[in-house]
Amino acid sequence: MQINAVPRPPGFVHALVHADDPGEIVSRVVPAATAAVRDTGAQLALAVTEPVEQALRDELADSGARVGKLTTLTRSARESGQTVAAWRSRELRALSSSGRPVLVIAQHDPELDGVDGGFWIELEAALNISLDGLPVTQLCVYPRLPLHGTVGDAALANHPLRLGAGELLPNPAHRSPAEVLATWAFAPPHLLGPPDLRLQYNTFELSRVREAVAGAARTCAFDTVRGQDMVQAVNEVATNAVEHGSPEAGLSVWARPGELVCEVHDRGSVALPLIGLAPPHPSHARGRGTWIARQLCDSLHVWHERDGTHVRLLSRS
Repeated sequence: MQINAVPRPPGFVHALVHADDPGEIVSRVVPAATAAVRDTGAQLALAVTEPVEQALRDELADSGARVGKLTTLTRSARESGQTVAAWRSRELRALSSSGRPVLVIAQHDPELDGVDGGFWIELEAALNISLDGLPVTQLCVYPRLPLHGTVGDAALANHPLRLGAGELLPNPAHRSPAEVLATWAFAPPHLLGPPDLRLQYNTFELSRVREAVAGAARTCAFDTVRGQDMVQAVNEVATNAVEHGSPEAGLSVWARPGELVCEVHDRGSVALPLIGLAPPHPSHARGRGTWIARQLCDSLHVWHERDGTHVRLLSRS
């Protein structure tokens, strides 16, 4: 297995693997995993189904590999692809901080396809941003003929490399995240129903936004720290909306015991909704707001519709 067959600078390596059953998955990725452990001392992180995980652990038992597991994705989690990419970034930054590179083996799960496969399209595009520069190689396993044809087509477009003939090869079908999201439109997040609170504000009224979120956090019985985190997260997004989107923006709030959802809407447009996924460069004085907000809440999703840009933030106690 020539894991370094393609010359490239250090940083995130994102490769597509086609395999249709657990046995084929193991036979295709284990040589790459063994080589990575042997040649670079890589640690392994799995994001696969239980049968595949057990099969991989059995095959790698004698390799000396340190095998971990990434956060499990569930259909009920209601998280978007870009939010999961932010989770993955936090997890993998922590793993790679040890100084050892990380090899991730991830598997497509049809249970998360939804009506249009949009979760996977957005996730893989967002990973190309959130993991950029990290010493991480991710092998993404997809079936050759997924139920949604768009899932397979977008998987080709989202991966710069493909695993084939025992080595990583350039993928001529690869496209940038902006091109991918422009090519495959998919449904926005689910509707939440009438909000508990709705207000309009301008740049001089941001204190009203903070007060509204603080009050909603108390309604949700958040502790002081959790409530302050959500106030700061929404304030960052709300400030961006009136500074870069439109002179006036709107805030909608849904509060229930243990869970708070806030949505900011402005009439501006955003070229690429996958903002705030990578830490801003220390020399950049601006562009930190959305990244900070993503660190402070459980979920943050940005999308654009005809009426402007929406940002939905969610925190749980």
